[in-house]
Amino acid sequence: MRLKHLDTRAPEALDKEATKIATQALLEKMRNQQKVLYAQKKYSLLVVLQGLDASGKDGVINNVFSGLNLLGCDVTAFKAPTETELSHDFLWRIHPHAPARGFIRLFNRSHYEDVLVPRVEQWIDQPTLHHRFNHINHFEQLLRDHDTLILKFYLHISREKQLERLNERLENPEKHWKHDEKDFAVRDRWDEYVAAYEDLFEQCGPDQPWHLIPADQKWYKEHLIAKVVTEALDQLDLRYPDR
Repeated sequence: MRLKHLDTRAPEALDKEATKIATQALLEKMRNQQKVLYAQKKYSLLVVLQGLDASGKDGVINNVFSGLNLLGCDVTAFKAPTETELSHDFLWRIHPHAPARGFIRLFNRSHYEDVLVPRVEQWIDQPTLHHRFNHINHFEQLLRDHDTLILKFYLHISREKQLERLNERLENPEKHWKHDEKDFAVRDRWDEYVAAYEDLFEQCGPDQPWHLIPADQKWYKEHLIAKVVTEALDQLDLRYPDR
């Protein structure tokens, strides 16, 4: 599998307005599913959002999940590890944020950053990298054994659209706060990061598959994610408790 062979846009024949209407119906369904999930307290949902800079992770959180009841939904954004976090194993900072039964947790970036950035920057060697892949697989299996549904999304943006959005952060005063000069430096290593992602899809995918989401068009990206989430929740035995 090579990301360059996958579309970053919706099929041309797809009706944008009809799709947006369908998305609203899915979001209403998700809100109802969350009510049962929270009341039943049997399952939990972990949503992992990964993608290159400007692929739209914040937008997904705002436009797909913001309508959920905040009593049962929370977001954790993982930045560069602190000195304290670096003094522990790489999953030490992740596990406390796993969702309890009945709850939904969104990871804006995640444990996968620790097999991306250190690899590209060559802070870790290949044996350490593959040990981390194994630890991630075991960690996710542990969560699944605790009735956590894990949905992993990679937001697949084109190089052209990324540059457009990064420049918009410079030009639009309302988006200046998102600007980070380091994003352009990372962009210069596009091929290295894409190769790192392709490897982790293979190493951390068979038992807990990834959903590769075309991310150039926000309306299509949001529709696909809402569809995957609602369909996955439909597969659970969700029901209100008797009392």
